[in-house]
Amino acid sequence: MANRLLDSIPAKERTRILKYCELADLVFGKTLCDAGEPYSHAYFPLTGLISLVAKLATYRPLEIALIGSEGMLGVTLALGVHKSPTCAVVQGAGNALRITSAHLQRELPKCPHLRHSLNRYLYVLMAQLSQTAACSHFHEIQPRLASWLLMTHDRAQADHFCLTHEFLADMLGVRRSGITVAAGALQQRHLIRYNRGKITIIDRAGLEVIACECYKHMLNCYSEMFGLPTPPCILMSSR
Repeated sequence: MANRLLDSIPAKERTRILKYCELADLVFGKTLCDAGEPYSHAYFPLTGLISLVAKLATYRPLEIALIGSEGMLGVTLALGVHKSPTCAVVQGAGNALRITSAHLQRELPKCPHLRHSLNRYLYVLMAQLSQTAACSHFHEIQPRLASWLLMTHDRAQADHFCLTHEFLADMLGVRRSGITVAAGALQQRHLIRYNRGKITIIDRAGLEVIACECYKHMLNCYSEMFGLPTPPCILMSSR
């Protein structure tokens, strides 16, 4: 498995960056950085998922972006910004290539193609953040859940993954009872199978029909920035 950002740059630059990378495990539930703290490392996921989460003192956390093998944690380092604007939590176990923030910033001036790709990915991430804000405010739980499951499915490299109702509620910023009703409805329509915290995608095409517009909007945004084909899913094309 590879990282699409690193694959998008010439071999000479990729070799230069990989020289300073190490393989790191992404352990489910582990916090990789907190909001306002400086990045110690940047992560290029190979497998596994990283959620960017916003936290308020008296409310449930809310996932505002999702990073898989298409992206990178720590992209603001390309702007010379050392602090993380959000909390980053491992949502799906896997592994990533990890590079210290110091090494990345030292090598970026020598790697113009990587800097170009990171700038484009930063645009994609900003689009995801703004789309999530609108989606959380205007869309109902069931289509939001369908979109979120599709985004996770794209990056999970498998048709099944472990997610509790409580975790899903945190990711979508809703009550657990709302997730129970929405997941139950998707299961009754034979789109997913849910049992003891394990979700299996049964009918992906059916989920795409249910999902809110935000899912395809994000796929189109990524494809436009990186010159990739439009959906069917560009992120799954490497599976």
